[in-house]
Amino acid sequence: MRVYQSNEIRNVGLVGHGNCGKTTLAAASLFAAGATNRLTRVDEGNTITDFDDDEVQRKISISTAAAYVEWKKQKINFLDTPGFNIFINDTHAALSAADAALVVVDGVAGVEVQTEKVWGFADTFKLPRAIVINKLDRERSSFERALESVQENFGRAAVPVELPIGAEKDFSGVVDLINMKAYTYEADGNGKGKEVPVPDSLADDAQKAHDTLVEMVAEGNDSLMEEFFEQGTLSPEHILEGLKTGIRELKLFPVMAASALKNIGTDLVLDFILDHFPAPCERPAVAAKQGDRDVERPISTTDPLSVFVFKTIADPFAGRVSYFKVMSGVLKNDANLCNVRNVAVERLAHLGCLMGKTITPVTELCAGDIGGVAKLKETLTGDTLGEKGSQISYASVKLPEPSIAYAIETKSRQDEDRLGNAVQRILEEDQSLRFYRDPQTKEFLLAGSGQQHVEVIVSRLKKRYGVDVALKAPKIPYRETIRGTADVQGRHKKQTGGHGQFGDCWVKFEPLPRGGGFEFVNDIFGGAIPKNFIPAVEKGLVETAAKGYLAGYPMVDFKASLYDGSYHDVDSSELSFKLAARKAFKAAMETAKPALLEPIMNVEVQAPVEYAGDLMGDMNGRRGRISGMDTHGNTQIVKAQVPMSEMLNYQNDLISMTQGRATFTMEFSHYDYVPQLQAEKIVSAAKAAKAGEEEEEE
Repeated sequence: MRVYQSNEIRNVGLVGHGNCGKTTLAAASLFAAGATNRLTRVDEGNTITDFDDDEVQRKISISTAAAYVEWKKQKINFLDTPGFNIFINDTHAALSAADAALVVVDGVAGVEVQTEKVWGFADTFKLPRAIVINKLDRERSSFERALESVQENFGRAAVPVELPIGAEKDFSGVVDLINMKAYTYEADGNGKGKEVPVPDSLADDAQKAHDTLVEMVAEGNDSLMEEFFEQGTLSPEHILEGLKTGIRELKLFPVMAASALKNIGTDLVLDFILDHFPAPCERPAVAAKQGDRDVERPISTTDPLSVFVFKTIADPFAGRVSYFKVMSGVLKNDANLCNVRNVAVERLAHLGCLMGKTITPVTELCAGDIGGVAKLKETLTGDTLGEKGSQISYASVKLPEPSIAYAIETKSRQDEDRLGNAVQRILEEDQSLRFYRDPQTKEFLLAGSGQQHVEVIVSRLKKRYGVDVALKAPKIPYRETIRGTADVQGRHKKQTGGHGQFGDCWVKFEPLPRGGGFEFVNDIFGGAIPKNFIPAVEKGLVETAAKGYLAGYPMVDFKASLYDGSYHDVDSSELSFKLAARKAFKAAMETAKPALLEPIMNVEVQAPVEYAGDLMGDMNGRRGRISGMDTHGNTQIVKAQVPMSEMLNYQNDLISMTQGRATFTMEFSHYDYVPQLQAEKIVSAAKAAKAGEEEEEE
């Protein structure tokens, strides 16, 4: 495989809502360019970019995959990204390596909620973009209706550069509005358009659309506007020039027509990418850090070598596979580079270009190119590699915290032994996951973007690493506290043969504000209790508080002041005073009004405006308090504080309520009192569970 120079490369992110046809468009492009010998299909599970077992089984993209084509002696790197909400974080991270985005829109459904979200990601990276209205061969598809949806969401800057010939099952070609030429395609799906005259039935519509395109291209460009006023049109060369400028300045977003499944219009999409999308070296300089300084660095082969790792895959056979973009210089095979984060030296052996799960070997990659390498030992997603002594580093994408956590239990001792290593490999691959042990419930928790996300990880643990685990809803980490005060005596006296046991303490209990934890105050004067026994009193209180009083949950947010007591020269000991403190705690709970606390979560839901009423009603039904509302375009943002216990099944309920068009994030806020009715149920359940455990022990 030959080496492509920076100006011969295009890096394109394929983005859009789930099931809009991104993976099929990638497959059609590979076939049209001769990279594959047949048009593979998602429903048959044989596409190049959906190669993971779970992707094949579920028929959706779960993580970003890369593939490349050579088209007219230039190279196009495609990043085929996920489109479903729970996997959308991977799309955000992948676009950091793209230089343009191809936004795929379903010709039947139009713009959907995740289309808007990935458009926002492209805005974040200031990516030039074009829109492909796909699936125009489907029943009930409509280019006009989909275009109206696109312009309603993204403005009039989304301007057609093509019109479809025919509709639904009769869709057979497209009209190129730039050059006013038409192309038709054979039913065999070979992807090669045949130039024909513009059909008479489309002549008027094509001319109107051409005039609109010319007017949009001329807008904002004084010289083109002057030519437009003088001649009433622009030459094809000036249209191309103005269109190219408008795309790169993010003023124009061309709209094309296609059917990836029938390979109609794919060759024109590839032509468009080469003609109008920028090469990496034509993009603005990239923000970077040089030591502690902020710098701007262009994509250039003449600058010192730097490589940015934007994705990691944990392959059970090949080991860790790193996807990277060469940000500057020329990367040669077997290069030794230094990881800027941890100063580890890595040898990049067997460099290659990515074709799904296959890495095609290359001798070198120029600045701007995307490649892959296996078995880097100390390098993770977001790391920068450079020459020894290099301090250049690029910022990684910050992903939101997981919104939902599940408890996982291993099914055997062998699974338990292998769990830690397997989860560590998975975490290297997916940075939107968290794995931790809850110190109170003692459960291992796996947190992700949604139930399906966590289920996919559980499936991977079993298929890749032979670790079988069961998922279950996590225990709610309730707390206990006191609402009142108590002034009590704790006295422990036991006489046996020889030395007895004696400890006596007076303790005052008071509530603290939320988050106050536990505070112990030593107010002993005059030696009522020797100093060496006072820590034992505190320890006894801490240990007893950890076991709770009402339902076995830790007691928090209270102050205990030890102010008096007595001791015996012979019978007193640390154990005696610890036991006395326990009795003082239990006595205090009878008068200090103990109460249950529950974790309250900050919840933010994003959904189309029409669901706002349903969302607020549902939140109120979950004992939630609405804390704010905001609207961005057609998206309603609802912010609320909701008890964690009411959010365990929220993911599935939200999907049902909004037809899968809403997303939510959730994070811990604070603890608050559990209402009396719910508290009684929790206490009863805890006592029943404890009684059951005691029966089993007997």
